[in-house]
Amino acid sequence: MLDIKYIRENAKLVAEKSKQKGYDVDVEKLLKVDEDRRKLIEEVDQIRSNRKQAAEARNQSQGQTLKSELKEKENKLEKLQEEYYSLIREVPNMPLDDVPVGRDESENKPIRMWGEPKKFDFKIKDFHDLGESLNIIDTQTATKVSGSRFGYTKGELVLLELALIQFALNLLTQESELAKIAKGHNPKPFIPVMPPSMIKPKVYDQMARLEPKEERYYIEKDDLYLIGSAEHTLGPIHIDQTLDEKDFPIRYVGYSPAFRRESGTYGKDTRGIFRVHQFNKLEIESFTLPKDSKKEQDFIVSIQEHLMQLLEIPYQVVAICTGDMGVPDARQIDIEAWFPAQNRYRETHTSDLMTDYQARRLNTKVRGKDGKTEFVHMNDATVFAGRTLLAILENYQQKDGSILVPKILQKYTNFNKIPA
Repeated sequence: MLDIKYIRENAKLVAEKSKQKGYDVDVEKLLKVDEDRRKLIEEVDQIRSNRKQAAEARNQSQGQTLKSELKEKENKLEKLQEEYYSLIREVPNMPLDDVPVGRDESENKPIRMWGEPKKFDFKIKDFHDLGESLNIIDTQTATKVSGSRFGYTKGELVLLELALIQFALNLLTQESELAKIAKGHNPKPFIPVMPPSMIKPKVYDQMARLEPKEERYYIEKDDLYLIGSAEHTLGPIHIDQTLDEKDFPIRYVGYSPAFRRESGTYGKDTRGIFRVHQFNKLEIESFTLPKDSKKEQDFIVSIQEHLMQLLEIPYQVVAICTGDMGVPDARQIDIEAWFPAQNRYRETHTSDLMTDYQARRLNTKVRGKDGKTEFVHMNDATVFAGRTLLAILENYQQKDGSILVPKILQKYTNFNKIPA
């Protein structure tokens, strides 16, 4: 959530930037509740002080009167506190100044492109037809077993996915490899983690990722949600902790299944396994000092680009506009890979800078060299997910229906082709 002091001092700006993100926030109401709350806190503190004095003076009558008054004020304060926290949680994070203003994904802005889309001298297939013909993707059986928007990946495609993960982990966990990309950034390695795939509702809300609830899978009996991405349980890894500046940046890379209802995407990408209810994902979570967070996001994007370049898949980097960003995001940058069968770029990677928005809700702080504490800044980002596999299938397809394995992955797969 935002710092209430910042909201008080920038009320008009907060209302304006909230609207840019698509949220009609009642800032005036929030500030009025905040003012009433602060006044009541002062009154409660004063009554407590008076009660203490009455007790010391052995004035039982005054003590009883003050006790009754205190209870009434505390009950009123409790309701005001609930209203205050409800209102302040409705305020989204403020987009940074370099974020393009726009209503939806149609107003996202491409920043740069890499690679030349390959020209094929044969009729190409999309990933679904390729997967079915090679017997490495099976959605028909998955539909019978689990329902729509599920799929089996099989054979060489499974080995290719594991190769992709091992390739990324090999780079992210070695300082010598990261130093090749760093260019002035700290090449400190990422700590690999396999995080829990379930999360408590309260913690999900603290991550500001619980909504929209209709996109989440909820297990009522256990009061737990299935996560939609590894960062949902990586982000709270330092909940209620004060970290030491000397350990920064703190970087994690987590591998987990991801579960999404996709209830708001009826009719979109229903063919194949592009938009599914369950997939695997390798995800970055990073904790930095406030002054370093934007630079950290730039470094993370450079890692994403480096990985894609080694795979030799054409892509474009896109600045996501205000109206297409999530609630906790201050800046979002996507990478869209080229899908030749669709003749377009499709999103495969996201990088989100949250500044201290999540950290305030999670109570995650850092103690500086001067002994002072402040809230950390957080970044999360995709390393690889299922869509990267699909981009490989389409970009590396051959005339005979086989799929070449990217050279960088062949030492992990021990084969250079998925045969027709």
